[in-house]
Amino acid sequence: MEKIRSAEYVRSAHSARDLLQDERPQVAFVGRSNVGKSSLLNALLGKRALARTSSTPGRTQAVNYFLVNERLFFVDLPGYGYAKASKDKRRAWAQTLESYFESALPEALVVLLIDAKVGGTDLDAQASEYMTSLGAEPLVVATKIDKVPRSQRHRALAQVRDNVVLPAGYPVRAISAETGEGVRELWADILARLGPA
Repeated sequence: MEKIRSAEYVRSAHSARDLLQDERPQVAFVGRSNVGKSSLLNALLGKRALARTSSTPGRTQAVNYFLVNERLFFVDLPGYGYAKASKDKRRAWAQTLESYFESALPEALVVLLIDAKVGGTDLDAQASEYMTSLGAEPLVVATKIDKVPRSQRHRALAQVRDNVVLPAGYPVRAISAETGEGVRELWADILARLGPA
């Protein structure tokens, strides 16, 4: 697991022109509204409230950059599929997300979060397909695994894999930001993908 010496909020991008231009690696956290992106980011960094969390879907409304150990960025992205936002707001988020992915991929490492209880939706499948088409190979994470009984977890992970149309054997990491389960292993996955730089 990466030793966190420093983690700080850098900026929020509300449109394409605000996106950060920096050579350092980026780890982008992507998923449906309320899937637990900000909570997982905080758990990985060992900070309770660095990224703003809320039980209200759609709280993250910009591309938020956090500099970790002065060598890489964690990027907290707006959730997709939040129906209660206005059409204009959803369109604006979609444009900002699209601009982010087109500028950041395939170099950025994508962590695709999927709710283990829900098991993956059509929107998750579309997001995976879209990012893959831009050259990403997402790390797929099943969040809120503590809410799934142990006897049902194997089936829940298989359901994520099937519903998001991942190849047989594609790794899906079970995570709980609440209990810390899987957080150390996800760090290992991230560092392995980023390489020694």
